[in-house]
Amino acid sequence: MTATASPKSAPRFVTGSIRRHILTMTGTGAVGLMAIFAGDLANLIFLGQLGDTEILAAVGYASSLLFFSISMGIGLAIAATSVVSPAIGAGQRMVARRLATSALILSALISAAMVLAVLPFLAPILEALGARGRTLALATDYLRILYPAFPLLAVGMTASAVLRSVGDAQRAMYVTLSAAIINVILDPLFIFVLKGGLHGAAWASVLARATTTLVGLWGVGRVHGLLQMPRPAHVARDARKIMTVALPAVATNLATPAGNAFVTAALASHGDAAVAAWSVYGRINPVAFGAIFAMSGSLGAIIGQNFGARNFTRVRETVIEASGITVGFTLLAWAMLAVSPELIIGVFGLAGEARTLVYVFCWWLPPLFVFLGFLFVANSVFNTLGHPHYATLFNWGRATLGTLPFVTAGGHVAGARGIFIGSIAGGVVFGLAALWMSLVLIGRLQHHDDVAQPGGAKT
Repeated sequence: MTATASPKSAPRFVTGSIRRHILTMTGTGAVGLMAIFAGDLANLIFLGQLGDTEILAAVGYASSLLFFSISMGIGLAIAATSVVSPAIGAGQRMVARRLATSALILSALISAAMVLAVLPFLAPILEALGARGRTLALATDYLRILYPAFPLLAVGMTASAVLRSVGDAQRAMYVTLSAAIINVILDPLFIFVLKGGLHGAAWASVLARATTTLVGLWGVGRVHGLLQMPRPAHVARDARKIMTVALPAVATNLATPAGNAFVTAALASHGDAAVAAWSVYGRINPVAFGAIFAMSGSLGAIIGQNFGARNFTRVRETVIEASGITVGFTLLAWAMLAVSPELIIGVFGLAGEARTLVYVFCWWLPPLFVFLGFLFVANSVFNTLGHPHYATLFNWGRATLGTLPFVTAGGHVAGARGIFIGSIAGGVVFGLAALWMSLVLIGRLQHHDDVAQPGGAKT
């Protein structure tokens, strides 16, 4: 696919205000990311109107598995940013085009292989998470429709990452925003008008993911000219560079769903109401904290371009500014959630234990997200500067040592409420340690000016 328009603009992030770049990239990235989760939230809101707790619980179980897939997609997207943005920063546009093409092809192939590997085992996996009876059947049906569309989402996410690498925050936002619009439009049509219920919601999400792919490829190929006719030799050669980052990045991003799967299984013993509340929590958080979740992908482009230009002072400034912005975003989200419990309870029709848990995650958990934000900032540094194994170490540390003992102890002391609190409380130490290590790494690379440039920063 060749381009009719091929802008040759200079790297955008090697000059100008770092704070403005972060706010622009994170703001548009947050809108785009929140759009994905807003579409999922719309699914849950519309399904909640059916008044069936087992449907909400089924989506909760299915979401644990879908989160694994999305995390893999994020890892592939991070790898694309880590190789394309340094090439852009170094002025190597032809290299960037080749790497962008290879990254998109690898995303399609890897995600398709994952679907083929997992699809036959959906029911056993859901049973292992604690789904039973009708809830298990509903979750399995939902995933049989939606899960095969994962390659569409993976390619769209990678295309969005390439657009961020160039500095086109607006079009990167359009990739996911367009999908959310399609989801919100089609949900009521498929769920209520066509009487599809849970199955209708799944088909609406499939079409939304197809939209993500189309819009993303249009931006990368037609607008920026960063797609070319793929050559197997180029893809094979680039695969080594890309997978050097992609494998640990995917491993890093699988840590969170692994921890969440343990939490889901722990909550299953407290009944469908607790799992339904967890499902709502999983939809509310990415919307409320969208800017923090978007931080990792957004910062990668800024860090990558300045690393490609060998400007370590701006790389360090990016980390410090991003950490302060994380605190501000967290306080804003906490303020909004603190006044929202009754609204959330009413919208989703929750009662009993689920109602109590809404107050827990709206009042007590939000401040702890600042440390998760620090971890995301550090992840951007580790992945983009060629040390993704640090991100893997800290994220799996948080998902294991920072989750399992806290969730177990919390469940023993305070039941489902303790599990909710334990799911995030253990991340404080890992967030602070990762942020400190990222600054140490920047200083080390700056001191050793003979450090090899990663990925696309070399020809």
